[in-house]
Amino acid sequence: RLAGQPSSKSKQLDLGLIHDYVAKMQSCLQTKGLTVLDHGMAVEKTLFDVLTPILNGEETGTEIPLPKWFIENKRKILSSLPSEYTLRKYTRFHDIGKPWCMVTDENGKVHFPNHSEESYKRYLELFPDETEVTELIRHDLDIHTLKSCELEQFMKSNKNHLTHLVVGLAEILANALMFGGFQSDSFKI
Repeated sequence: RLAGQPSSKSKQLDLGLIHDYVAKMQSCLQTKGLTVLDHGMAVEKTLFDVLTPILNGEETGTEIPLPKWFIENKRKILSSLPSEYTLRKYTRFHDIGKPWCMVTDENGKVHFPNHSEESYKRYLELFPDETEVTELIRHDLDIHTLKSCELEQFMKSNKNHLTHLVVGLAEILANALMFGGFQSDSFKI
């Protein structure tokens, strides 16, 4: 496997299929002017814009506003994160399934029902050996929909809860421009 050959258990990577999936992500608009792939790449960039200075011992090296809880708990958060490779693949492809579940309602608004599960299935089809990434993708939406009464159970049942919290923060920060920037009321809400 180190030489790029699949193990006897591994499925040979289908580069044509990977290309097709990436093309679908590039052609699927998540919101006006932003494709699904653009969004994934923005989340990846924002995550590492936040993490890199902190890993280098700085509080923050960017203009990105970080919440107090992040700074106060950075050691615990950083020690719980998976590898850089896993974080990059997860953030870039967390919405890979959106082109397959996109629906437009009667008012013309686009929705992506059950997109985390669809993204999990699509990523698993492409990279069956990357179980850590697939599980992160499968539960990506959890942090955005979690109710306060579900917090304890979420933390107990999801070993990646801190990763989801940090990536959820990166998603919100990456989308800030859609909300009018970091100082807008919409972003603060």
